Amino acid sequence: MLTGSDFPERVETPRLAVRRFGDADAPRVLSILSRLDVIRWLGNPPFVPMADLDAARAWVVRVNAREAEDPLQAWRALEVRETGVMAGTVLVSRMERIDGGFVGEYELGWHLHPDSAGHGYATEGAAAHARSAFAAGHASLVIGMYPDNAPSAAVARRLGAEDLGEVPDDPWYGGVSRHFTLRPEHLDATEKRE
Repeated sequence: MLTGSDFPERVETPRLAVRRFGDADAPRVLSILSRLDVIRWLGNPPFVPMADLDAARAWVVRVNAREAEDPLQAWRALEVRETGVMAGTVLVSRMERIDGGFVGEYELGWHLHPDSAGHGYATEGAAAHARSAFAAGHASLVIGMYPDNAPSAAVARRLGAEDLGEVPDDPWYGGVSRHFTLRPEHLDATEKRE
């Protein structure tokens, strides 16, 4: 098992604060996770929109608690520093297998409110959060998505992740996904090109 330091509470990029969720984020969480056009990319059907503000508050508590259970996973809000608007979420999460097993695999993921898409926030936030993950002890992260999720595939490519193509994801969901692998040297190479 990996051992490392905890994720930082807050990391700032040129445009974003990548920070822990707070109670005040619940209305925006509801605004994001009650949308079928967002949640249809986040798991297996049936896709059930978040019901109300109480559910959003419970979600905030739940994602913050995951880090206490396993300090190698962390969910963070992406806040646009200039406006204070929470654009979405970036996460490093355990990849729990369908059979309930966990063999040390972690994934990097993100989702945005549609009003925050198209500004590069997912790439900027995911890069910052991945760096925190590598500092916490991860050697690599899986990035998995539905094969037709072109916007997320574009983010993974901008991060410099290695495209593994469409692969069976039977251990985790059952079906086929597009997978990428992200390692520290991928981010380093991307920074050098910029």
